[in-house]
Amino acid sequence: MVHFYRNVFSLAPSNKVREVATMLKAIHAQEAKAEALAKIEQIADKLEAMKLSRAAELVRSGAIETLSYYAFPNEHWRRIRTNNPMERIMREIRRRTRVVGCFPDGNSALMLVGARLRHIAGTKWGTRVYLDMKHFRPVEELTQQANEAG
Repeated sequence: MVHFYRNVFSLAPSNKVREVATMLKAIHAQEAKAEALAKIEQIADKLEAMKLSRAAELVRSGAIETLSYYAFPNEHWRRIRTNNPMERIMREIRRRTRVVGCFPDGNSALMLVGARLRHIAGTKWGTRVYLDMKHFRPVEELTQQANEAG
């Protein structure tokens, strides 16, 4: 979603970015996919009225790809839409490698990164459950029932 937003922002003048951001966030604030699809059309029409036809075209063609999280239980939506845990790990690796500055070879950089990832995996932070799979059990049960009946 963030990359989609940035692509749309690149087609909008800087004085309209805040307004466009508010409109784009409204797409992903909808409670159902059908409502989000309708909101995409409304926002694209607004963008065309603001004389941002290229941004409107991008919203119409690309926003649908950002709605894939609607296929999952709504308890998971926030975690599927963001990649904050991965960004946090990458920020930690960047912080560690900047201290070293210049590595003698690629293997030494790889060893430092691997050591940090092993540390994360071995601590409480690495054992936290990011997605609770209990929300998928009803789907599994329905699938098993359909297989047994079919």
